Parts: sequence; structure tokens; C-alpha cells
Amino acid sequence: MKQKILVALGGNAILRHTGRGTAEEQFGNIAETARHLAELVKNGHSIAITHGNGPQVGDIILANECAKALLPPMPLDVCGAESEGMIGYMIQQSMKNELRSQGIDLPVVTILTQTLVDATDPAFHKPSKPIGPFYTAMEASHIRKERGWVIENDSGRGFRRLVPSPNPQEIIELDAIRHLFREGAIVIACGGGGVPVIREASGAIRGVEAVIDKDHSAAMLAVGIGTDVLLILTDVGRISLNYGTKNQKDLDMVRVSELERFHDEGHFAPGSMGPKVEAAISFIRSGGSRVIVTRPELGFAAIEGRAGTHIVPDT
Repeated sequence: MKQKILVALGGNAILRHTGRGTAEEQFGNIAETARHLAELVKNGHSIAITHGNGPQVGDIILANECAKALLPPMPLDVCGAESEGMIGYMIQQSMKNELRSQGIDLPVVTILTQTLVDATDPAFHKPSKPIGPFYTAMEASHIRKERGWVIENDSGRGFRRLVPSPNPQEIIELDAIRHLFREGAIVIACGGGGVPVIREASGAIRGVEAVIDKDHSAAMLAVGIGTDVLLILTDVGRISLNYGTKNQKDLDMVRVSELERFHDEGHFAPGSMGPKVEAAISFIRSGGSRVIVTRPELGFAAIEGRAGTHIVPDT
């Protein structure tokens, strides 16, 4: 059965943990991922794509820091937009090249996406997401006074800036994304969760210093454009209980109420599988048919039911 699929690419589909982050490396990784995604298109499925941006936006922030004596640093929302455009360009070009090599002529387009958040979200009072470079204790103290940033020790590895991570409320460009998707285009959108913006009393929107969890935005985008499946491609083949222990148990098929119970029992770490599980629950509870979590190279096999963890409604 031909399906409408939102593919959510994790960072490993773009930049490996051991990579240096060169353009050549990232293009190579994305080209490999594009080959797997083209298999979905070749078999008649309609896809849209979203992606993470953690390493890339971190590098942009670091470049700002290194050049601050020569150039004015850009705010976090602008850095996020830069990364969204950069990664979107790489995916867009790689997908177009791969499709052309297989004789498939489809438009591929990137939409620089803004995601509305609530200015009163409690997250703004409790910055929790580490971003950017590491600082020494002395540097951290100076920057706190100079810029008013929240900077804390990050697991003993050094001091890093913490920024708010509010919940997404609305995708500003959703109508355009939905229209292009329905017309048959492969749309790349909501990169890094989208650029966080708030709406002022006048109705105008403006960017804010925050980041949005990409998995939560992916669930919202999948519902908004009406996909059947949310395909989350990450660095593990399946969701597991008791991950990394001798009692690890991989999940093949799980109903959403079971997954909610496992989540409440604390099986999924907040900084890794937790947001993906929450996104899966949100998508299914909002009327989605299926969420699949697996590695990029297993995406096509997973859609055919031969790989990954499949989360489905209770009935």
C-alpha cells in the first residue's frame, strides 16, 4: 500500500559522531541517506523530510564566538535559520541528484520554517538545553556578567550555555508545506524543530533565544500535513527497554498505551530516546496510523514491516 510518510532524520544521517563536520563529510552522509529515501519514492510512497541541526548550529555559534572581535555575533534564532538553510540545501541537492539518477523527476524544495512557541512557556524560566562551545569556569563567569546567559557545568566536561526549550505550538509555514506536499513535491521543513518565534500583541512574530525539540516538531508537522506514517531515523535499529544492560529487550510492535506505560516507568532517557517516544505517542494520539523508529539504512525495510520498532494505535 502506498503511504504518505514524514521522514525525521537524526543527526547521524547528516554528521557521524566521529566526523570532523566538513562539508564533504556531511554531503557524503546525506547522499547515502538519500539513496535509502529514494527507495521509498521509487516504490510509490510520498515523503516529506525534517531533520536535526544540533552539531551544525553548535558550529555556527562557535564560529560566531571565534569571530566576535571582527564581526557582530548573530542571535540564536538567526543561527538556527542558518543551519536550517545549510542542511536543507544539502538534503535538497542530494535528493534531487539521487532521484534523477533513478529516472525520477519530482520537485524537491526546502522551506525555511518558523515554529511558534508560547512566550509564557515555563521553559523560558528554566533554560535546560546545552548549546554551543565549552567554556572554562573563568570564561563562564565573565560571559554570565557580560551577556546575562545561563551557563552551567555540563556533566563535568566544561561549562556550556543553557537555553530554553519550549513546546511547539504552531508551524507558521504549515499551509505552504501542506500545499506543496499535496501537489507531489518532496518538502524539507522544520529543520532543527524550526526557528522558534513568539507572537506579539500586535500580531507580529519575532525570533527568540531558544531551541525546539525536533522530534516534537516532527510529530506536529506529520499531523499537520496528514501523513500516515512518522518514520524516525536514528542511530539504533529499534527502541529498547533496559537499554545498554544485560536485560535489554528490543521492541518490534508496541501499542501506544504500552509505550506510554514504558515511558512512565522511566525506560527512555530524556536526552535521547525520550523525546522520540513522546513524539510517537503524540502522533498516534492525534490520529496517526503508525510510527516507526529505526536506522536510516533500514528505512525502506521498516516501511515494508521487516525492521524497526512499530508503534500503533490500541485498536
